[in-house]
Amino acid sequence: MNAPDLGQALRRPLPEACLEALRAQFGDRLSVAAAVREHHGTDESPYPAMPPDAVVYAHTTEEVVAVAKLCNAHGVPLIPYGTGSSLEGHTLAIQGGITIDVSQMNQVVAIHAEDLTATVQAGVTRKQLNEELRDTGLFFPIDPGADASLGGMAATRASGTNAVRYGTMRENVVSLTVVTADGRVIRTASRARKSSTGYDLTRIFVGSEGTLGIITEVTVRLYPQPEAVSAAICNFESLDAAVQSVIEIIQMGVPVARVEFMDEAGVRAVNRYSHLTLRESPILLFEFHGSPAGVEEQARVVQDITRENGGMDFEWAARPEDRSRLWTARHNAYFAGLQLRPGCRSSTTDVCVPISRLADCVRETVEDLSKASFPYTIVGHVGDGNFHVLMLLDPNSPTDWEESEVVNHRLARRAIAYDGTCSGEHGVGLHKMQFLEEEHGEDALALMRSLKHAFDPNNILNPGKIFPW
Repeated sequence: MNAPDLGQALRRPLPEACLEALRAQFGDRLSVAAAVREHHGTDESPYPAMPPDAVVYAHTTEEVVAVAKLCNAHGVPLIPYGTGSSLEGHTLAIQGGITIDVSQMNQVVAIHAEDLTATVQAGVTRKQLNEELRDTGLFFPIDPGADASLGGMAATRASGTNAVRYGTMRENVVSLTVVTADGRVIRTASRARKSSTGYDLTRIFVGSEGTLGIITEVTVRLYPQPEAVSAAICNFESLDAAVQSVIEIIQMGVPVARVEFMDEAGVRAVNRYSHLTLRESPILLFEFHGSPAGVEEQARVVQDITRENGGMDFEWAARPEDRSRLWTARHNAYFAGLQLRPGCRSSTTDVCVPISRLADCVRETVEDLSKASFPYTIVGHVGDGNFHVLMLLDPNSPTDWEESEVVNHRLARRAIAYDGTCSGEHGVGLHKMQFLEEEHGEDALALMRSLKHAFDPNNILNPGKIFPW
């Protein structure tokens, strides 16, 4: 696929002295093998591979410190890498350098059940953490779909299907351990429930996409497992009716745990991929958490609202195995969509708007997509105004890429015009850089850039992402 002109994407030479020093310390945990480099220079974005010059597998914060000091001294780009599930080109080594893979930093450091917190190394994934929590009666609710690392989720300010009730990583990160560009170790906060001391460094690093520091440990909030859980599916004749139902449910203050939308093409793809038999029309997937009586009341109110908007009767998934199968299928919607056009490459974008503008934003986006020459699906965490468009492109067709970018640009600018954001959870990376000034304004962007210059004066940390140096 023809990637856009990246402008500043000039590879920096890797000094042999830096490479030899890393090899001396890390031995076979440093790799220059083409396959390893290619893997770390590829993500789920539509961009071609942009591999680093070498990959280092770190095990401790101290090892990250050593790599940062060497790279800073030699002016070598340093790109943090978790599981590689990013969608906007976050981990691509557009200027070469060293990728530091923290996936082997996968220890659960401490679980403080009485305080409802857990501290983990950055490479621990959300599924791994919840497995460790199984016998505590607690769980970690942030669920972006992919089994992402907690460090990566913090770096991209991830959210997911449970955000409508439990919030995003912004609300659920208590504290971080971060290695700065020059090798200092910063703990951004204590585990106290609140503090009014100093700048909120935690929130500065959450969402910084590896451009301000390398996250090595994360302390997160935990929640009690709900006493009762129930899931339901509701089909609609039209997309508008489904979205309007969500708007009314949220405005009524019903505390649904999840409410997900899939368009007809998305349902068709999920049926084929996950061997389900869902009715192939626009669909809402609900999950309710609480006491048995509370769950019953939530479901009753939601069923009444959906019926008023032409929704069909709920189909229930009450057994844990049925709920698991349903949500696994929803999480696999990305891979299911890819099967609609074998051999394709996806361009996946997301926006988030105030809930009152959601119907307009989705409707106008569908109008744009209906004129496209490529297949697409729409899915969304519509309970918080966030939806995703998956555009399935021929990797050998510059025309497909150009056409998809027109749709993407119109969608991003539409969301901004509705007082929303060009990305609700994917982040900026490479793909959304051009929209930041439109969303935040020139002065705010200049202030962000000044933070980058202060935190990383030699521009070694994931250079070329979020905004130009």
